[in-house]
Amino acid sequence: MTRQTLRKLALAVGVLALAAIFFGLGLHRYLTLEYIKSSQQTFQTLYASHTAAVLAAYFFGYIAMVALNLPGALVASLAGAALLGFWPALLVVSFASSIGATLACLLARYLFRDVVRNRFSHLLDRVDKGIAEEGAFYLFTMRLIPAIPFFAINLVMGLTKMRLVTFYWVSQLGMLPGTVVYLNAGAQLGQLESLSGILSPGILASFALLGIFPLATKKIMGMVKKKQTDA
Repeated sequence: MTRQTLRKLALAVGVLALAAIFFGLGLHRYLTLEYIKSSQQTFQTLYASHTAAVLAAYFFGYIAMVALNLPGALVASLAGAALLGFWPALLVVSFASSIGATLACLLARYLFRDVVRNRFSHLLDRVDKGIAEEGAFYLFTMRLIPAIPFFAINLVMGLTKMRLVTFYWVSQLGMLPGTVVYLNAGAQLGQLESLSGILSPGILASFALLGIFPLATKKIMGMVKKKQTDA
């Protein structure tokens, strides 16, 4: 067994160990809207007293969650907006999600690209061709369509030849509209005091955006693609 293989094996074991600790400690049980809502007052008191520490913990925790493909990123986004407020959550989630996605891409590239490319080179060649023809717009389109799983994009792009710098800045821009929509919904839920408040205009508008955004994005990207083809 070569030294590089041993390093890859050690890294894979480390990733699996961190995931096992996450589930073993039951941390996933805290990533529910019910728990977050019940702890809102306590958390906001802590946030007021230790703002920088809370933001740092949320930032690095979010990066780890995305980089290791752990469940709960969506709930963590909604919770961040509900507990921190829209603008602080937007700043943290926007950068943390892009950095975490880039780390996930890097892990997939280092651990799996050679093996997968040897077995499925014909499929990856098609993706590489799409990237070569459309450049960063290829990834940008994928990032704007919520129907494509977030973690799948990170893993698949890790198997391609796209530069990590390009992957990062395109992800930063491409995920921003969706992040704004979800955080807006989270901020509205954070203001909910009773079940009757679910009918407030702000919350209803946020839920409407959650439903309309994927459809509108798909329609717009289809129009852009058609215009490019016609040109």
